Amino acid sequence: MSADSVTSDHALLVLERVDEKCKPVWEGCSSEDQMALSQYFLPHNSPKPVLAPTRPRIVKWYCPFASQREFPTGHRYCINVYTGCDHRCVYCYAAGYEPTKPGVKKDFQTLLRKDMEDLRRYNVPPAPVHLSNSTDPFQPLEREYPHTKYALEQILAHRHRFTTVVLLTENPLLAAQPDYLDLLKQLVRLPADHLRYGKFARQGWPGLVVEVSLAFWREEAARVYDPGAATVAQRIEGIGILHHAGIPLVLRIDPLLPRSPIQDKPPATLADFGLPEAQTIDDLEHLVVLAGEVKARHVVYSPAKIVLPRGRDLPKIL
Repeated sequence: MSADSVTSDHALLVLERVDEKCKPVWEGCSSEDQMALSQYFLPHNSPKPVLAPTRPRIVKWYCPFASQREFPTGHRYCINVYTGCDHRCVYCYAAGYEPTKPGVKKDFQTLLRKDMEDLRRYNVPPAPVHLSNSTDPFQPLEREYPHTKYALEQILAHRHRFTTVVLLTENPLLAAQPDYLDLLKQLVRLPADHLRYGKFARQGWPGLVVEVSLAFWREEAARVYDPGAATVAQRIEGIGILHHAGIPLVLRIDPLLPRSPIQDKPPATLADFGLPEAQTIDDLEHLVVLAGEVKARHVVYSPAKIVLPRGRDLPKIL
């Protein structure tokens, strides 16, 4: 029996044990890619009859806004550089499962290197990677523990294992600092010998996008709803630097919060509850104009998803 047939047979046996919700990731792949995905994502010696992605240390199965048990996310990665976030946004959906205080992951750099080595060793096909869906990679911790910088350096060193790199932040001014900006520029274009280079070149797709959350135009509103995040002025400054440096941008006017009047009978406004107006129509128009000025690839918006914070009560303003 040839080595190819052994690999194919083993891949089929593994595929038979993969959770039905996750099988679409493996279906349609070559036997070699099925093996690589199985070796990277699945427990190696589990006696369980049904297998689901559990094994990677830092470069994890990507599943924003949904339980992995219910949502087949496909072959994508997420690197949550830190735990928790110091921005303290009162509407944050991640507050439902993230710790109250931000923290540094133990042995982050060592574990990240091990994951990168596994991606290389198992020859896992390239896929998108997102930093981060649960914690801001450029929060204040990054100045003391530059783990996001290290992660970007590792992604660059293993560029052939990744396609699009997406960073989501409320602090683009830190991302625009020279040492970070140099890394972002290098990641924007795939290397000519990358497996997906031709497709990206034909479609005009960038290899990196920075998504900036800026839901408020007035500082008065931002200080109430984003108390620990960068100011509106700082975010606009960072956006401008990234734009002029040629970094592809997405503007997230996210979340959308209630506007006055919030009820008709009797009429009531946010001011009646001691709150500043979060987002007037004029505010939103200013934000959309800004997106046009920096040639944002698109604008993301969605209603606020209010969750009960982990281990504490809802903020009073909610």
